[in-house]
Amino acid sequence: MSILLRKLTALLLFVGVAGPAEVRADDEPPLPGTAPLKMTGDVASQLVEGVDRFLLKEIGKSVARRAEYWRRDVSSPEKYNASIEPNRRRLAHILGLRDERIPFDAVELLGTTAEPALVGRGDGYKVFAVRWPVIGDVHGEGLLLVPSVAQVVGDVIAIPDAGQTPEMIAGLTEGVAPQSQFARRLAESGCRVLVPVLIDRGVTHRKLTNREFIYRSAFELGRHVIGYELQKVLAGVDWFGQGTGVIGYGEGGVLALYAAALDTRIEVACTSGYFGPRESLWQEPIDRNVFGLLERFGDAELAAMVAPRTLIVESAGGPQFEIPPGTGGGPGRLLTPNPADVRRELQRATGLLDGMNPSPRLKLIESGGGRGPFGSSAALQAMLDELAPDARLAELGEAPEHLRRRFDPDARLRRQMHELDRHNQWLLRESPYVRKEFFKKLDTGSLAKFQQGIEWYREFFHDEVIGRFDHELLPPDTRSRRAYDEPKWTGYEVVMDVFPDVIAYGILLMPKDVRPGERRPVVVCQHGLEGRPQDTVAGDHRAYHDFAAKLAERGFIAFAPQNLYIFGDRFRTLQRKANPLGRTLFSIIVPQHQQIVDWLGTLPQVDSKRIAFYGLSYGGKTAMRVPPLVTGYCLSICSADFNEWVWKNASTRARYSYVWTGEYEIFEFDLGATFNYAEMAALIAPRPFMVERGHFDGVAPDEMVAYEFAKVRHLYQAKLGIGDRCRLEWFVGPHAIHGQGTFDFLHKHLDWPKP
Repeated sequence: MSILLRKLTALLLFVGVAGPAEVRADDEPPLPGTAPLKMTGDVASQLVEGVDRFLLKEIGKSVARRAEYWRRDVSSPEKYNASIEPNRRRLAHILGLRDERIPFDAVELLGTTAEPALVGRGDGYKVFAVRWPVIGDVHGEGLLLVPSVAQVVGDVIAIPDAGQTPEMIAGLTEGVAPQSQFARRLAESGCRVLVPVLIDRGVTHRKLTNREFIYRSAFELGRHVIGYELQKVLAGVDWFGQGTGVIGYGEGGVLALYAAALDTRIEVACTSGYFGPRESLWQEPIDRNVFGLLERFGDAELAAMVAPRTLIVESAGGPQFEIPPGTGGGPGRLLTPNPADVRRELQRATGLLDGMNPSPRLKLIESGGGRGPFGSSAALQAMLDELAPDARLAELGEAPEHLRRRFDPDARLRRQMHELDRHNQWLLRESPYVRKEFFKKLDTGSLAKFQQGIEWYREFFHDEVIGRFDHELLPPDTRSRRAYDEPKWTGYEVVMDVFPDVIAYGILLMPKDVRPGERRPVVVCQHGLEGRPQDTVAGDHRAYHDFAAKLAERGFIAFAPQNLYIFGDRFRTLQRKANPLGRTLFSIIVPQHQQIVDWLGTLPQVDSKRIAFYGLSYGGKTAMRVPPLVTGYCLSICSADFNEWVWKNASTRARYSYVWTGEYEIFEFDLGATFNYAEMAALIAPRPFMVERGHFDGVAPDEMVAYEFAKVRHLYQAKLGIGDRCRLEWFVGPHAIHGQGTFDFLHKHLDWPKP
């Protein structure tokens, strides 16, 4: 590369343009042993685009792959329920139904001297404000409609959409057309109806919807806003008992379907304005993101779990809602399910139950051709037919009288938000004890026993936390071209194949003084959020300070990979696409790094047993997740990221928390019960591990870094007797590569002399 071109590249890097990824000579030679790299344009962009194609194809394949998780015995209801019980347990797990519900004899009437519990009176029924215990200090709250008849037709839980209040579907306040006030209409027909309030889609905290605010902490702690609301519904089923009916619209339709799939005490369920193929889950609001859902479950599989009980699918106009990109939360939208898609998905459910005895009762009711009003008379009558065959849907009566003088639904919502947030924060405080219990099988009595025992946890981490694709790595077919020609080293852009549509890309820095037959150590230098390999090589970026180039000048071979976390929503939606498959960004990044390490080990200049990892910020996150699984890395350095990771993701008190930021992809399901950074470091042990920490790094306060690292130090030194392999360096500085103690660490443990 000419001096002029190198200067132009450095200038482009300084102002934030792609640099060598786009500015290069066409005739630059490749690295010996590789084919010429002919790709044009921004290789990083093409890398992200390829992963996007790969994930969409995997989502498309998920429907057919689900069959391997099911062994349905349809010969009798008893055998069928027994055969799908493992799937029910799995569904409850990924929905976060972990906490034991509190038994109760009756719901509590909510009244004061100023406002009695009787809040409404209609034609043949009364409406009471109620609440009931659910889990911990969490209550369900809403309305109870009690008919004034000697014999109640049936007990029904009626669930509004998140954009509706219980009062709307009970006819006490405006917001829902009378013919769609399904809670009121069922009460008029003789049903006792419990109506829970849902967390709404309004914005209370920063720019997040209230549902996403609860979702973020809960997801990290193995819970879910959907799971919490299911617990409230199922607590109602606990009270009503066998033969309960459940009906819901929109978000309530989500809950009605899940609840009926999970609980056989629900005799009939109606889901309205929701049902259909779920392969576009990544486009819905993030509070619907369920980790691993599409591995086993689409709406057809959930519908089949209700059989032989009755499921009524009302194809109707659904809630319309959108969270645009750039708002600080996860972008997503809700649309009316396509009626043709609804029909096909229900037909698929019927096909899953072929030969069932008795025949499954899956009913489709189309309101207005599938786009009409929800809670139609046909849907409600179908419910009544199952609850009490002789019951008939009453004619729509006069609107009930609202007796509250000072009704404030926002105060009730704030109570519900507070209880769920408080429960999340309690789970956060308890999480160290849960992780300790999880790790109790690990024997640290000797290094040999530790290395044997840690393998189970490594496999669990790979399968249940990171997620893995069952694809063999492709032959790398490595292509390269020279991108830098410096006095002490030559730099090559390198591209290799990983999976179909998935490539690995990076820059290899090869010192010029490598002697024939000499094998040197390698340091893989990983950029952070929105970074590029070029940032670690030239331009003196304020965070990286050319640390890859400096290591090459010290005689190390360096490789700077391009990781996925670049281009904002383009990469964040990759996480959204991966999560329903039980996968993450690192499900792609791990095999990319495996291919890189495998290829580096084939180079005649490389000692394959001395390949180290050194990453900053998001690269530091990579340092905690990739070396545990790519064991070809002989050591790992986490810079400007290490801290009490579960706290950072789940706390709603700490200003450092990701709850408050735009990184909606950062949350990883159930880390609170499994792997914080100390536990991830245990997966790196007994290999050397180091943390680089600037006192003025805003990623976390010093005390949280020290707290988490103390557990790592205790493992290495006190338990395993290898304290010389574990180090934390503090320096007075910001979120940046310091390059002093870490360089010494690399020289020591890679057995390479200092210059």
